[in-house]
Amino acid sequence: MATEQKKTVKVQLVRSPIGTKQSHRDTVRGLGLRKLNSVSELEDTPAVRGMINKIDYLVKVL
Repeated sequence: MATEQKKTVKVQLVRSPIGTKQSHRDTVRGLGLRKLNSVSELEDTPAVRGMINKIDYLVKVL
């Protein structure tokens, strides 16, 4: 069990959250994204997938 790897997903911010809803800006920050083209590697959970789906027009999944 110790050698079990967690599945991860990489997310890149490709559009600016300026002018979007506050909840969408909060979601971008919740995913750990700050500047344009910043990449965050997150654990692949249903909660993270839901956040990505919410702001799918701002991010790219790598």
